[in-house]
This record gives sequence, C-alpha cells and structure tokens, in this order.
Amino acid sequence: MESRQPMSGNVAGRHRSPHRGSSVEFAEYRKYVQGDDTRRLDWKAYARSDRYYIKEFEADTNMRGYFVLDSSGSMDFQGANDSRVQMARQLIAHLAYLLVDQGDAAGLSVCSDKINIEVPPSRRAAHLNHIFDTLAKTKPAGQTGLVDALHLLADKLPQRSMVFIMSDLFCDTEELADALQHLKFRKHDIAVFHLIDRAEIDFNFQRPHRFVDMEDKTTVVAEPVLIADEYKAAMTAFLQQVEIKCHDVAADYRLVTSDQSFEKVIHDFLEARIRRKGSH
Repeated sequence: MESRQPMSGNVAGRHRSPHRGSSVEFAEYRKYVQGDDTRRLDWKAYARSDRYYIKEFEADTNMRGYFVLDSSGSMDFQGANDSRVQMARQLIAHLAYLLVDQGDAAGLSVCSDKINIEVPPSRRAAHLNHIFDTLAKTKPAGQTGLVDALHLLADKLPQRSMVFIMSDLFCDTEELADALQHLKFRKHDIAVFHLIDRAEIDFNFQRPHRFVDMEDKTTVVAEPVLIADEYKAAMTAFLQQVEIKCHDVAADYRLVTSDQSFEKVIHDFLEARIRRKGSH
C-alpha cells in the first residue's frame, strides 16, 4: 500500500518524499557546486561531458496512515449482516496491520459529535493492540460531528498523511465537500469508505414500519410500498453526489455495503490503487 502524495516523515521507509536525499531511487542530475559531497559525483557523466554532475535521489520515508472512524449513533445500524461499526472495525484493523507490517505508521481518531478518542500514529507492532482495543471498545452514540473532526484533523496532522475515512456520511454533502477540500489543500491522500447497509439501498420492506433516526431519535411511521420509489431515488442521488464530491478532490471512494466481505473490499481497494499508480 503506497500513498499517491509525496510523504514527509522522519523514518526511512518505502514512500517517495518531496525532499532530495543521497540514496534509494534515482531522481535527476544537477551540476556540481562547491561544497557538494564529492562521493556523489557521477564520473561516467563527467567522462561524457567533461563536466561535474551530482546524482540526486528521491529520499524515501515512512507513510502515516490515519483512520477516522465515525462513531455516531447511525453507525450502529444493523440489517441482516454486520453493523456499520463492525464493518469499519474489520476494515481498520486489517488496513492498520498492513501499514505496520510494511514499516509504516497507523493512527486512529474516533469521533461522533466531537473527537472522542485519539491513538497517535506509530509503526510499532505492539501499537496495533492499542488500536484493536480502541476499536473493540467503541460504542456508537450521538449525532455525527464528522465534518468538524475532518477540519480539525486537516490542520492538526503535522505532515502529509494518508487519511482513511470510515462513515455512512449521513451529513450535509456540501459541508463534507468543504472538509475534503481542506484535507486535499493540506496535501493529504484521502480514501473514503462509504458504509451503507444493503437494506438501506434495496428498501425491501413490505408492511408498515416505524423508522427511527438513530442519532436524533426522530420517528416516522410509513407504508414502505408507498414511499419506496421516492426513497430509492433519493438514496441513489445521495450516493452519486457523495461519490462526485470525493472524485472532485481525487479521493479514493469505495461504496461498502453490508453484504460485501471485508477481504474483498480491501482487495478491490488495493488493486484499484495499483492500477491507478501504473497508469501514471
């Protein structure tokens, strides 16, 4: 797993940095100036041109992966499969393991109406237990504060990071777009995992139901057959709008439904990043 943004870090790793170094991957030649390290002179270039040139390389550095988990009440919704928060737990746990296993750092922020818990990024294997314990103890409740949390993190993260967002994104879409733009402005690489229960898309309810908002507890009694077409059209428009907002900031967008296995979601995510990297 590699970031598409140059990483700024202080630990040697496998990701391209915007800073020039003296090892790893060749970047370019430049003319020798007094004071340069003569060990970096390219004598073959000198033989060809009778001029002194220095080899410059891309300094590789570590990536910081930062997971943002929405723990608002709606994340506890569960249909026939796992709840949204359980889907998020599995995705974060496995992606964090992949990051640390390749020598990168993983951190976690859990937020509902505010940032409730933060686990600072670390690349130590033992640090994973802290992330796993935090995920296990997370109990969704309250209203969403995802947008505010993303703005706060955009300013707070000191270095270019890869930000993984795990949420149902039931918030104002324009405000979400502003938060994503803020992350992009700060040069963060963004991946959005949009967690939706299959029942919320299919809406195959047959008899009258009482629908309860899991965040503000608003209750609506409705006949599903009478509202199904309008509901499905609104849901489709919502999903399309969110995807467009993500693509506008070059974020990786993945619609994750409850009937998908987390293994397939991760496989498809990584495969898409590999294809995108190969196309550049």
